[in-house]
Amino acid sequence: MIGVGIIGCNYGRTVLLPAFRTDPRCEVVALAGTDAARAGEIARATNVPHGCGDWQSLVEERSVSAVAVAVPPQLQPAVAVHALGLGKAVFVEKPLAADLAGAKAMLDAARSARRATIIDFNFPELATWQRAKAMLDGGAIGRLRHVVVNWNLENQATRLRLKSWKMRGDGGGGLLGNFVSHCFHYLEWFCGAIVGFSARVFPMPDGEGEASIALAIAFASGAGGSLQMSSASLLGSGHRIEFYGEDGTLVLANPTLDYFRGFTLLHARRGDAALKPVQVKDMLGDESVDARIVPVSRLVRRFLDACENGVPVSPGFADGYRVQYLIDAARRAHASGSWTEIEPDEEKRR
Repeated sequence: MIGVGIIGCNYGRTVLLPAFRTDPRCEVVALAGTDAARAGEIARATNVPHGCGDWQSLVEERSVSAVAVAVPPQLQPAVAVHALGLGKAVFVEKPLAADLAGAKAMLDAARSARRATIIDFNFPELATWQRAKAMLDGGAIGRLRHVVVNWNLENQATRLRLKSWKMRGDGGGGLLGNFVSHCFHYLEWFCGAIVGFSARVFPMPDGEGEASIALAIAFASGAGGSLQMSSASLLGSGHRIEFYGEDGTLVLANPTLDYFRGFTLLHARRGDAALKPVQVKDMLGDESVDARIVPVSRLVRRFLDACENGVPVSPGFADGYRVQYLIDAARRAHASGSWTEIEPDEEKRR
């Protein structure tokens, strides 16, 4: 039985705890937060044996052999490096860190420790996304010409004017860390390496946080792309990814307020008069269940496989480092106002 400790009483409690409990090979034995009393109350309410008031106590708890981390990006490197140094497997959230130096420290620690590590890029775990990937790889639209990402919503942090890392770009968050980190990962998963882009980040009118971002993107394949994302869009149009190829078009679209539940897949070949739905069962359960649990549980399964068998696991810290590199490059592109070239295999050179 693998003893799991979860650091973080928000996402850690609502998503990671139930996701780990879907796999009988592990037991969540500890939960940590910054408030010892609250962590203890949550641990008791959720039948977790240990409630800790700081992450160090949880990481050093002898019954914990795998650590799941759900803390702000600037805190994540210290936790992960310490856990890996003690020989413990680590499951982390995106982005990997607040900056490239922190991400490199985590990647170096993972390589030295040779323990299972995984990062929670969870959109590719959705059934609709996996079907889209299989269709693209199978030539359903021919050679990719262009991909368009539009993601417009008003998230809770914006709506409530919360001053958190999710709003601030300087703490590893903002739009790039909180949302576009997902986009960078899935765009390379779908389309191959990004080799260049221009970027512009637009602030909130009051200057407190980031409102929207626009990128023009080049891929190593020769395809082009564009990405427009906003977390300050009241009644926004949702999340839509359009793939245009020489022989067809494929569209992933979710107009709902739920980040995961609601995606449909549409496809047309050359000669078709309109896009047609591709039937895919999402397997996310009813609407009373947090839609994030199922995709995260799939990552948990692979993570535990790696804990047991030492097999490589994806997405790993190398994937997280790659995304951190792209985030850093996007901020440089914004600051310079010019096109920025991207090394397609930057992580491999580290």
